[in-house]
Amino acid sequence: MLVQHPQHTTKHIVLINPNTSETTTTMMTDIARSVLPPDVTIEGMTATSGVPMILDDRQLAASTAGVVELGLAAARFCDGIIVSAFGDPGIEQLRELIDVPVVGICEASMLEASARRRRFGIATVTPDLVASFARKAEGLGLGQLFTGTRLTEGDPQKLAANPERLQAELAFAVEQAFDLDGAEAVIIGGGPLGQAAVELGRRFSRPVIAPITAAVALLLLQIKATSATSNLSP
Repeated sequence: MLVQHPQHTTKHIVLINPNTSETTTTMMTDIARSVLPPDVTIEGMTATSGVPMILDDRQLAASTAGVVELGLAAARFCDGIIVSAFGDPGIEQLRELIDVPVVGICEASMLEASARRRRFGIATVTPDLVASFARKAEGLGLGQLFTGTRLTEGDPQKLAANPERLQAELAFAVEQAFDLDGAEAVIIGGGPLGQAAVELGRRFSRPVIAPITAAVALLLLQIKATSATSNLSP
């Protein structure tokens, strides 16, 4: 059964953080808010169980149930949902259960990066999720455009806790993706890397995709399309 949501003019979206870090939720929600139009509001929701930063396929899969639970609750009062972990846990399940658009930051960033058939790569900190990125690209029909993933050195959580070093390491990975792999656009792969993604987007003259802002742009398009369809209904 579809969960219905109320009709209203100001749109409200929810960003779900499948990680358990409230600090990360605040950071990601602030990034999304910075690119929203004035008539769209946003709030963040944080997973109540799991890990502070998802590092492997097992943790990613384990986060799905919590994302679905939060998404079902959010659908009662919002117009769209962003799932802000780079593996997009729970988005397919939510799309079957609710009637508001659901966007994942991995899917959205790959669609943006591959626009006009650009070759694209990923720069990130999580080696144990690399295979899932390739599967995602294949699932979206973008496997032939995907140039692969470049990784930073060192422990992902320690790196994420050191913004200056994180940005420097990711910048090197981005350069490798452009210069060695032939990528024409590079995605910064991870919700907790959101602020670094914004900064690197300003630093490079070539396209560096910030997944959270990519997800906002895609979700706003889907909300607009949903509203137009609703207005045409008798």
